[in-house]
Amino acid sequence: MADHGHSSDSGSHSSDSGSHNHGSGEGDGDENHGHSSDENHSHSSDENHSHSSDGDHDHGGHGHAHDHHAHDVKSLAAAVVTVSTSRTLDDDPAGDAISAAFDSAGHEVAVREVVGDDFDSLQSVVDRLAGRGDVDVVVTTGGTGVTPDDVTIEAVSGLFGKELPGFGELFRRRSEDEIGTRVVGTRATAGIVQGVPTFCLPGSENAARLGSEELIVPEAPHLTGLATRPDHEE
Repeated sequence: MADHGHSSDSGSHSSDSGSHNHGSGEGDGDENHGHSSDENHSHSSDENHSHSSDGDHDHGGHGHAHDHHAHDVKSLAAAVVTVSTSRTLDDDPAGDAISAAFDSAGHEVAVREVVGDDFDSLQSVVDRLAGRGDVDVVVTTGGTGVTPDDVTIEAVSGLFGKELPGFGELFRRRSEDEIGTRVVGTRATAGIVQGVPTFCLPGSENAARLGSEELIVPEAPHLTGLATRPDHEE
């Protein structure tokens, strides 16, 4: 699943607008957690327990006015980084798939770059893009495998102020139907770099499409809004 390569090509603007449709039913609805009215736990006006407005649970009809998506960013500017020594911006199907996913959802791809499998170079590029101020989310593709030159995870995770382990877990779960037990060989991960959600995907086109369409693009607006929310907000 690794995509190895080195290229001297630097960032450019993408105008790709195509999108591919993946079924999103995998893993959906496997769990059904419900609170029955017969349970011993109840929410009454006499209880001393209260739910903070920051909670992820929305209890309809209980007077909670909190909008869990109030901080969502409506329009994102994404940076797409392909980690490869053989790809170029003109021959980058994985990068194209990621860009198309953002474009089709009404977001902008602000920059695309191809970077080689070099720890220092890749870490420097991701750090620079996250700190630009005009980039809301960074997505890398390639270098997430287990060969000696697969250094994406080591380089990028070293920049994480916070980790998002659920991304890698869910990506591998969604990938299992396609590649079976080989999913153990991918180390896809995500975290927050300088307030910017940053995702590391494998280098294959299918993996890039699945990760961007089914996970990153749907969740990035919410994650970006939360990651940039002022500290004083409750």
